[in-house]
Amino acid sequence: MKTPYLLAIAQGTTNSRALLFNRQGRSVGQHTIQLQQFFPQDGWVEQDAEEMFRNTVECCRQVLKNASLTASDIAAIGISNQRETTIIWDRQTGLPIYPAIVWQDRRTTDICNRLSHSKIVQQLQKKTGLLLDPYFSASKIVWILENVKDARERAQAGELLFGTVDSFLLWKLTKGRSHFTDATNASRTLLFNIHTQEWDAEILDALHIPAVLLPRVVDNTALFGEMDSEFLGEKIAITGMAGDQQAAAIGQACFYPGMIKATYGTGCFLLLNTGKEVIVSRNQLLSTIAYRIGEDIAYGLEGSIFNAGTIVKWLRDTLQLISTANETERIASGVNDTAGVYLIPAFTGLGAPYWDANARGALLGLTRNSSKAHIVRAALESVAYQTRDLLDAMLADSKAAIKNLRVDGGMAVNNWLLQFISDIVSLDIERPVCVETSALGAAYLAGLQIGMYQSLDEIAEGWQSEARFAPRMPSKQSEKLYQGWQFAIQKALS
Repeated sequence: MKTPYLLAIAQGTTNSRALLFNRQGRSVGQHTIQLQQFFPQDGWVEQDAEEMFRNTVECCRQVLKNASLTASDIAAIGISNQRETTIIWDRQTGLPIYPAIVWQDRRTTDICNRLSHSKIVQQLQKKTGLLLDPYFSASKIVWILENVKDARERAQAGELLFGTVDSFLLWKLTKGRSHFTDATNASRTLLFNIHTQEWDAEILDALHIPAVLLPRVVDNTALFGEMDSEFLGEKIAITGMAGDQQAAAIGQACFYPGMIKATYGTGCFLLLNTGKEVIVSRNQLLSTIAYRIGEDIAYGLEGSIFNAGTIVKWLRDTLQLISTANETERIASGVNDTAGVYLIPAFTGLGAPYWDANARGALLGLTRNSSKAHIVRAALESVAYQTRDLLDAMLADSKAAIKNLRVDGGMAVNNWLLQFISDIVSLDIERPVCVETSALGAAYLAGLQIGMYQSLDEIAEGWQSEARFAPRMPSKQSEKLYQGWQFAIQKALS
């Protein structure tokens, strides 16, 4: 092992980042570049995969430059990524044949409706742990094969490759030498059997997706390949990879059954470690792979909220009610309540536990006395109510004895929000010293593979809480507020 530094690539939905960590899991530098999103039609969300790649390389170069380090100072690289986002590219040129279709995209609703009448739909949840929904990669692949000229013929001929963002970045960074994905990202495609740990031939056949398109699935810790020396001056081993939510759970040291984390980024994602047990949800949650390291496979129960940080971005960029995201904490705390206003942020439909692709956002309870502060506070409160939606469903499915909720992501720096979440869900909320847990989790995985860390237990011992929030609101008051939310949500369901 050359040095104690690990480089984490974190390709999110709204930005590209590179972070440097020392062996103690402390960040010693980071560089971020914003990533564009495009909305060609209602419900469509696209990105430029080549922009992701260019940003990634530039972030890696800048973070090393800013820290006065070179490639020789890096022991290994880990990658975390926005999941489900779908890219198909030319095997020879490495160029995408269509823009990346982002996980939030709902264009494949009709395809899912068509597939809902096929025999395979009865097997999907049992095999993959997922529901038939535009959220996942499978229907996005079908759409590209059906709508891009010659795509199906070229795919069948082996000229094209599919990957989620991790696979695409890996292919580009290794100059086309590695076409892999990890088990967590594979488990979000609706094509991967989480019991057999293989791409499911029956599903592929039913969806007419050629198996030759797909990457090889390996553990979260593996030698995925080497970043080509062209990019940073020397080759660097890429030895860790996970979808961003699973990477965050690893960064939060949620290694034991009953531990749960919530990441508040573009969306909000709760992931409960269920250990060796695959829990098939009765409340429209998702069974997924939490991590796969050698013989150790841990499963999880996940709930996904499509819009969290995007709500604040909407307040800032579209409504122009605020200038910066940080203002929301001061504004929300400046009023006693929302005066009955509820915001339903169904900008791209509703995720768990509703799964309504056609739902749209709503602002309810407005009067002539409703102010900017009431709307801003209602926006933040909606994140807490959706968290309660997911937790209630998880408790109903798992009967887990959840003691506290570990939180991370950009919105986790908002103390007012975390206190309100604690009040609404009646749990202690813990924020770690490092809130960049997706990147940290990717770094930990890379370090595990090269022997920098000997075990998950060693990583868990290094986790530290920076702040704790305990419930303060009377339960009768919090229940009344949540009942108001449930009434409002019914108005937004299609």
